[in-house]
Amino acid sequence: MGRLFWKFFISILLAQVAATLGIGGAFWLLDQSRARGNAPVIDTGPPAEFLVDAAAATLKHGGSAALADLLAQPHQRTVLAITENNQDLLGRGVDAAMLAQARNMLNTDGAPRVVRQVDAADGHRYVLFAPWEPHGPGGPGGPPPGWRAPPQDGSAKSTQPLASSAHTGDAGSPQRRPPPPPPDSHLHFVPLAAATIASLLVAVLLAWYFARPIRALRGAFEAAAAGDLSPRFASAARGDELSELGHDFDRMSRQLRAAMDNQRRLLHDVSHELRSPLARMQAAIGLAHQQPEKVASSLERIERESVRMDRLVGELLTLARLDAAPALPIHERVDLTELVSDIVHDAQFESPDSVMAIDDDGTDLAVLGAPDLLWRAIENLVRNALKYGAAGGAVDVKLSGEDGVVRISVLDRGPGIPESELAAVFQPFYRGQVSAGDVDGHGLGLAIALRVVQAHGGTLVARKRCGGGLCMDISLPRAP
Repeated sequence: MGRLFWKFFISILLAQVAATLGIGGAFWLLDQSRARGNAPVIDTGPPAEFLVDAAAATLKHGGSAALADLLAQPHQRTVLAITENNQDLLGRGVDAAMLAQARNMLNTDGAPRVVRQVDAADGHRYVLFAPWEPHGPGGPGGPPPGWRAPPQDGSAKSTQPLASSAHTGDAGSPQRRPPPPPPDSHLHFVPLAAATIASLLVAVLLAWYFARPIRALRGAFEAAAAGDLSPRFASAARGDELSELGHDFDRMSRQLRAAMDNQRRLLHDVSHELRSPLARMQAAIGLAHQQPEKVASSLERIERESVRMDRLVGELLTLARLDAAPALPIHERVDLTELVSDIVHDAQFESPDSVMAIDDDGTDLAVLGAPDLLWRAIENLVRNALKYGAAGGAVDVKLSGEDGVVRISVLDRGPGIPESELAAVFQPFYRGQVSAGDVDGHGLGLAIALRVVQAHGGTLVARKRCGGGLCMDISLPRAP
């Protein structure tokens, strides 16, 4: 596992643990609130008010002894009678919070008459109220917490816990109930431990899920640095951003491999194209040494080969410049009608036997671009049509403008190009069946023309002409 896995793992684990602690703390606070809500309170319902009124009447007319007999009856609802010394009439312990609540309700105007203060004949003043009992007398919960049952010997005070006694039995004396078992405090940590283990498992799975494709991508980069550009993520179907990143890497590697293959092929073709004229030059030099009388013809051959080499180097430099900087730094307004007319005029001057025609719609056909590059691209197409176009060298050049596009078509009536080779003619150093035996060309003219047109934001397409021949269609954005 790498460092990225552990970073993912620790981050996710901390987030899960923090969420667990937050939820656990919320539940703990809720339990504490509920525990505080379960503190002894005074019953304010109508039954409690009736019992307190009955106890007050008994105390007032029968005295404290009669009230003690009433309160000691079995199954009798609990009513507390507190003296001035905070002692219960039956010696039951009273929770201080409950007593403070009773006195507060006694001194509050408009409070329910569930707390009564009665002066007895023995001179004591009693406060009477009924504690709240959620399960009722003798129920499963017993008397509520907050008071202690009187001891069986009738002593005035008891330390027995309030919740441990209930009014049971049939002899009139309260009977103690066994104290509840202490809560298992360690059980509170079971949910926290379970949540922590679940968080650990989730963190491991998520860290593995995110780290695995990144490790695979790192391996792919290392392989690419070593020269292996084969696709590696074609079968990945995760459907997320990491999968898309892998597919982008595959696309990048394919493009790099295609560029490297083109570079190797270009280097091979350039070396082949240069080797042929160099071999002829060396042959001409050897012939001049062996036959001095043929020095003039040998020099002529050497000059012709050097011109071909110079033209080849110039075309290679142009092609490299267009590949390195596809965007044109200079945009001038170029009148294509005038430009094409000059190119056709020069071609007719060099080939007086050729038949050429220009057809335009008479509108302003202008584009923004580099005039010298456009001249070279269109001239390459025209000369290529004159060279391989056939019978009588008949070439038609048509110009038209529509929908913001200028179209230039160079058509000939030559043998044409097979359908399978139409897309390949724009590759550098490509020579089809028609030009296979030609030694004057290098197969770079159409490649340069395509790159020039693409640099101007246009397209160049080769297609077969109806009735025989070839058609080269150029589409360029029209100048506003």
